[in-house]
Amino acid sequence: MSNAATNVGAFVKRKFSINRNTGVPRESRRYSVGEPTATESSSKIHRQFRAAHEGHLPHAGLDPSRSSTGVVWCTERAGEFGYFEDAEHWANLGQGAPEVEDEIEGCFQRPTHLDISVSSREYAPTAGIKPLREAVAKMYNEHHRQGKSSKYTWENVAIVPGGRAGLIRIAAVLNQAYLGFFIPDYTAYNEMLSLFRNFAAIPVPLDEEDGYHIHPDKIAEEIRRGTGVILTSNPRNPTGRVVQNPELAEIQDICRGRATFISDEFYSGYNYTSNCDGTTISAAENVINVDEDDVLIIDGLTKRFRLPGWRVAWILGPKEFIKAIGSCGSYLDGGTNAPFQEAAVPMLEPDLVKSEMVALQTHFRDKRDYVVRRLRSMGFVIKYVPDSTFYLWLNLEGLPGPISDGLNFFQACLEEKVIVVPGIFFDLNPARRRDLFDSPCHHFVRFSYGPKMDVLVKGCDGIERVVNNAVQTLQVDGKPLVLDQLGPMVVHKDGTLSRIANWPEMTEIERRNTVRILVKRNQVRLGALREGLPKEGETKASS
Repeated sequence: MSNAATNVGAFVKRKFSINRNTGVPRESRRYSVGEPTATESSSKIHRQFRAAHEGHLPHAGLDPSRSSTGVVWCTERAGEFGYFEDAEHWANLGQGAPEVEDEIEGCFQRPTHLDISVSSREYAPTAGIKPLREAVAKMYNEHHRQGKSSKYTWENVAIVPGGRAGLIRIAAVLNQAYLGFFIPDYTAYNEMLSLFRNFAAIPVPLDEEDGYHIHPDKIAEEIRRGTGVILTSNPRNPTGRVVQNPELAEIQDICRGRATFISDEFYSGYNYTSNCDGTTISAAENVINVDEDDVLIIDGLTKRFRLPGWRVAWILGPKEFIKAIGSCGSYLDGGTNAPFQEAAVPMLEPDLVKSEMVALQTHFRDKRDYVVRRLRSMGFVIKYVPDSTFYLWLNLEGLPGPISDGLNFFQACLEEKVIVVPGIFFDLNPARRRDLFDSPCHHFVRFSYGPKMDVLVKGCDGIERVVNNAVQTLQVDGKPLVLDQLGPMVVHKDGTLSRIANWPEMTEIERRNTVRILVKRNQVRLGALREGLPKEGETKASS
């Protein structure tokens, strides 16, 4: 572990102030401890969100006794609309899970029953059974360590009961340090970062205009400021972006000997950058010495093997780290159940995994392309198509006011039996003090295309109804906006009015999208909406 984290002078250039005794950012607008703004207080769904999260209450968050991650809270709200009684008629695009059925062409059949050995009735080692640890090490050596002298062994692998348990074990063994994490990122990090006092979490915002990309120079800057641990998902949840070589290798070179690099690689199989040839993304590729490089990799059966219910995951790293991570399982979680560990061993044969990834990537890329096409036809502006994971990070700012933030859009989707996750949950803030409208994630939702295609069709249909209903109920000058054959009047910068020249030829969706944009810009008036020809001083305008 790097001692750079204790370098007080390294924080001189930080743009926000950190209380070094607690790790909590000092008061600012972003971390306000005052009352919520009038805008927030006037929104029912925002009041409900704040009431349900003790940590988000004014003057709270020092020791929150209850909390729920984004998916749990969203599912609870959906339950109020009948989701639990009628789930088959809903489209759950919020749950971060892939389809689990054996219907993907080219994928191997998942076990339908287990042969439970007598030995598996005993407590399993908290670091996992040796055959599975060996299988994991072999898979990584075959896929990512070819031609390298330093290889992973079973002693470089710990088996853990799911990704969250793995992250908590890692957090438990970290030394006192400043830990850098990126916004937006995986919602469960929020709870993990709030539980431990052996490190201070430092949020590092990423830029939408830059596609939420993690640049090596950003990592270097954080380490220069004293950050001793870097935590990130890669591929990234919720943005669907991935850091590949040579940039990933450069980041690891920057961290080597200076900071511990924790790479959450649960979506490593969902890689669409290599023409769906089965290539997976992993920091294991760039490790020089498996026992000296402070690189911890976490992955498992949950996502890329489509077995979230098994709760079998693993951590790779230096033996010294793995020994500590295995030991702390004795007081944190008790270890992973033995029968599922035994059943997982034959699944990890390198050739079998490679063919599985080819089928997985091809299938999920097709689903991605479908939802991107549907959403763009509704008027969503998708600046970049995700190159990994099974998520879309949707910007709602172009939608009509009532549904232009994540919480209200989520609420409107519930009316159409669709679940998405408001972006506010991905604004990781361990201090839990913020006005919701201040969040850079407030005008986003995460859309999962993990479910089967028929669910995606149902979900896109519901979202289209949400958008259309919002446009139909728009008001201008206090009056309902009617989309008739003549179209609305457009207000130009010089104050003159005109009609949209090709309005009669537009489809209904095109008309609604055009009006939505004009209303957002405050460039539409009812005026002579139904009075026929433009008046004197008006000119033709194109859309």
